[in-house]
Order: sequence, then structure tokens, then C-alpha cells
Amino acid sequence: MKYHVNENCIGCTLCTMTCPAVFTMGPDGKAAAAESVPAGEEASAQAALEGCPVGAIEKEDA
Repeated sequence: MKYHVNENCIGCTLCTMTCPAVFTMGPDGKAAAAESVPAGEEASAQAALEGCPVGAIEKEDA
């Protein structure tokens, strides 16, 4: 499973606070997702997706 942050990101940092193992803030002030979700972080990554106020996080089943 892999997550992607699309162009709708407003840089609110909710995802980075919810799941810092997967989401980080880039130099452009927008979030970015790691290449993969570490073991044990699936639930918090999903919580970040569900909590994103603008629907900028997408999940890819890989």
C-alpha cells in the first residue's frame, strides 16, 4: 500500500501530525508521502487520509 499527496494540499500539517512516519512537509509548504508505509503505521496513515480537510491524500494499492 502506498499513499500520494495530490495538488489539493493546503499545507495544514494534519497528516504529518497524525502519521509522521509516512507524511512530511516539503520545502514548498505542501505535504509529501513516503514511498511505502512502514509496518505498524497502516492505521495512522489511513487516519491521515480520512482526516485530510481537502481530500489531498490518495491511497494506491500496490
